[in-house]
Amino acid sequence: MPKYFFWKIALLIWLTLVIVAGLLMPMVPVPHAWYELPIIPALEDKARIIFFHVPMSWTTLVAFIASMVYGILFLKTKKMDYDLRSVSAAGLGTMFCVLATVTGSIWAKFNWGSFWNWDPRETSIFVLLLIYGAYFTLRSAIDVDEKKATLSAVYSVIAGVTAPFFIFVMPRIMTGLHPGAKGDEAGSTPVAQLHMPANMQVVFFASIVGFTLLYFWFFNLKVRSARLEQSIHQP
Repeated sequence: MPKYFFWKIALLIWLTLVIVAGLLMPMVPVPHAWYELPIIPALEDKARIIFFHVPMSWTTLVAFIASMVYGILFLKTKKMDYDLRSVSAAGLGTMFCVLATVTGSIWAKFNWGSFWNWDPRETSIFVLLLIYGAYFTLRSAIDVDEKKATLSAVYSVIAGVTAPFFIFVMPRIMTGLHPGAKGDEAGSTPVAQLHMPANMQVVFFASIVGFTLLYFWFFNLKVRSARLEQSIHQP
């Protein structure tokens, strides 16, 4: 059997159960069974987005922080493998950032009537996408590998510092439409403050764990693929 085969199957089963539970567990005004979720005022079934949108945002942060850490390690050691790891993490972080943006836009359409409203949280994640879009533009504009790696590492450190601010801090210190924004009278709702019943917390944190492990799986595959491609192109 290939290495980690059973762990991969277990992760797929884990995520499948999370998705099924997040989509199919009934929401009722007064839950009486362990499999029933409470209806959240003003959100109702749309509250299910928390099981997917928030874990994707969290995984985005994990990936961007990992890119920053590997950038620092490259600057300290000048080992090109750290550059490879840094850009791989940044690529996955951008992918999860796009997924978080898409799921958030779908939620906004149903709750606010439009896919995009330039709410502070939408604006901050858009800025984050621009920052990492510029990161990949920088890499593509430089041909010398060591210079590319050095400038990319410096950029990844600066970008990584901004990521927690744009994902978690900025949307909470400014007024906006998103739950939990400054001045939000409904900011104490279970979705905004994670004051959820036990069964809802189980699904939510199971999703957080599942998406985080999925990132590490993808990261391992991406690094191995990049190393193989690198070895093929080396003389």
